[in-house]
Amino acid sequence: DLETATLFFLQAINMAKTRLWIASPYFVPDEQIMSALQLAALRGVDVRILMPRKPDSELVRLSAFSYFEEGEKAGIKFYHHQRGFMHQKVILIDERYSTIGTANFDNRSFRLNFEITMGISSPAFAKEVEAMLLKDFDESVPVSSQVLTDGSPWFRLKVRVARLLAPIQ
Repeated sequence: DLETATLFFLQAINMAKTRLWIASPYFVPDEQIMSALQLAALRGVDVRILMPRKPDSELVRLSAFSYFEEGEKAGIKFYHHQRGFMHQKVILIDERYSTIGTANFDNRSFRLNFEITMGISSPAFAKEVEAMLLKDFDESVPVSSQVLTDGSPWFRLKVRVARLLAPIQ
């Protein structure tokens, strides 16, 4: 059984040359996707991940923190949207491509759920997505792995346990 969502996102990540901005309420990538994101950042792509400050799942929130340190080492930037629950699932790739759909950046969307995501090749549409995401980034705060360093031992343990559960989230 082909994992079409995984293949779709891998292709989108790998085609990025200058910019890869991702907005998703759930950021719990598998190893393939995380490696592709890291490689994109290491080759000079501006990789940004936008997620809600308060998602509707505490387990997902904790899991997302577990990816920050390895992502930051490669140059990935993480942001928390501050205004309510952000539910958009959008990717902007360079100045031409974008995706919009129902798929999150998590294993359930990659392998289990029935999802639909549309890839759009249009500089004009990409410009509109860019304007929307720039506004969203303006309403967001950068977040880093310092959250883990500053967190209590109990918080760090919860993040580690959440990461172990990531494959079933």
